[in-house]
Amino acid sequence: MQPSGIDFHTHPLLVREMIARHPELARAARETFYIGNNFQPLETFHLELDAAGLEQAVVLPIDATTALGTTIYTNQQIAELCSMSPRLIGFASVDPNKGEAARKELRRAVTSDDMRGLKLVPHLCEIQVNEPVMYPLYEEAGALGIPVLFHMGTQFHSGTKLKFCRPIDVDEVAVDFPDLKLIIAHFGWPWYEEALAVVHRNANVYFNIAGWAPKRVPDFVWSYMKGPVKDKALFGSDFPLVSRKRVVDELSDLDLPGDTYEALCYKNALEVIPGLKEEFSL
Repeated sequence: MQPSGIDFHTHPLLVREMIARHPELARAARETFYIGNNFQPLETFHLELDAAGLEQAVVLPIDATTALGTTIYTNQQIAELCSMSPRLIGFASVDPNKGEAARKELRRAVTSDDMRGLKLVPHLCEIQVNEPVMYPLYEEAGALGIPVLFHMGTQFHSGTKLKFCRPIDVDEVAVDFPDLKLIIAHFGWPWYEEALAVVHRNANVYFNIAGWAPKRVPDFVWSYMKGPVKDKALFGSDFPLVSRKRVVDELSDLDLPGDTYEALCYKNALEVIPGLKEEFSL
């Protein structure tokens, strides 16, 4: 298979095989993400990747213990799902409020279950990313050689606070952990200028476009992506919240320069996810 693309940001909320094994996952899809779509076989997930011309997808759990009293996929469930398909790349998620237990769980998820990154959702942990309680997790992620993906910008979970999702907070983490790769999800909207400033000034900070149809992404973001942060941008759909094929089709309509498109769709991801460059079909 020729290089096509890597969807850096997906939620496996609709996979029928996992719902059958773990019925509680249906509640996460319906009541936390408000997804009303029919549950689908894993093969449909693959077909949707094929329809968008994508080869692989990062699948994300969310540890929302503090805010919601639950997880939305556990790390073990993500590992189970990834064992069903070589096209899936699993990330871990832990709630930093669990202290040393969170650090141990991250280590176990990476060393035992082959998780390739860490997803943190600050508003569901009710901690800003530059608070000291977060730092042991960054130390562990650095020792494990994995990237950290932050939800940044606005969100739709009622009762939670936007103050936990300001991209400027990532700057402090980037300075304190210069060898740790950090990703600002959703390009930090509505603080996208702030987010891109953090990306531009820190060699270890990236961003993705997940959750947005490309035609709705501000021109400012595209102008930066074609220039100073071309090597820092990552494709992401936020599937099933946004259709992968729609994102790819609208990207094509933008007529991006070829090197920008390739960097966005797969080349930058190969630099961020450990071991992926050796596995991807180049």
